[in-house]
Amino acid sequence: MIPVPPGVRVWLATGYTDMRRGFPGLSLQVQEVLRRDPLSGHLFCFRGRRGDLLKVIWHDGQGSCPIAWCSCGWSSAIAG
Repeated sequence: MIPVPPGVRVWLATGYTDMRRGFPGLSLQVQEVLRRDPLSGHLFCFRGRRGDLLKVIWHDGQGSCPIAWCSCGWSSAIAG
């Protein structure tokens, strides 16, 4: 479970996203398409075409937490 502080918004990308993109590419998409700061503390969620993969970008104030989920389970890596 992700301990999300109060006031954090969850942004869901509509449609599907090319899941070949890495987290830096998804962060760039947050900046250019949503015109939001990926380091703002909000959760940015991206869904793959088949619906079996979800990537989430979240900055917890100490570093970025890229999280990927597929139908086989969660995977998380702390970067920053």
